[in-house]
Amino acid sequence: MKTKPMSWRKKCLMAVGILLLLLVILAGVFFWYVSDYYRAEDVALEVMAQNSNITVQDNLTILSPASPTDTALIFYPGAKVEAEAYLPLLDQIRQTGVTCILVHMPFHMAIFDADAAEDVMARFPEYQHWYISGHSMGGAMASKFASDHPDQVDGLILLGAYIYGDYPDEDTLTIYGSLNQSVEEHIDYTENIVEIEGGNHAQFGNYGPQKGDLPAAISAEEQQKQAVEAIEAFLAQRDP
Repeated sequence: MKTKPMSWRKKCLMAVGILLLLLVILAGVFFWYVSDYYRAEDVALEVMAQNSNITVQDNLTILSPASPTDTALIFYPGAKVEAEAYLPLLDQIRQTGVTCILVHMPFHMAIFDADAAEDVMARFPEYQHWYISGHSMGGAMASKFASDHPDQVDGLILLGAYIYGDYPDEDTLTIYGSLNQSVEEHIDYTENIVEIEGGNHAQFGNYGPQKGDLPAAISAEEQQKQAVEAIEAFLAQRDP
């Protein structure tokens, strides 16, 4: 007995159904992936609770110095890291007189809004000198923005990251821990490079150990202190 051939309409409906099922599965996998991220430690959250010079505007956390200048720094967090994890680091930079603007990225991943700095600059026209910075994947996306908009930024500051794109190394500060050799392997330039002895990849933020990262030989406080000192020196030498 011969089976009746499937009609064109049924074939289309079956194809659409399979496609929708695949999309649902892919969406589920994506949301499962991005929901598993590194949370900020209590020491980072305490910075927000104890400091009146920190405000939140939409997707931005703004750390203002006691005596604001015309210089501001935009910061992109590392991939799958809660933005608040970088508050201890940025609070120290704020104390040097630089306004720090921390960007909360969609799904905790800067790759989904690499051009966020453009909107930040438009919202704060009072600042004349802009630096962009980031950690890990956030550093890569900050580097991409600087490469695509060289006339809009005065300099690039990378933490646990290297130049991604075409941006002058003389206008870039690259800081990484000595235990994070995967970064060093990709640095093919020579200017403004700071290696923190005993530092690792994760300790530029306060979100605990990171998978695949070697345990640091120094504390997060010491690693961040040395990073801030390097950043302060870099900004000072560029101050007109």
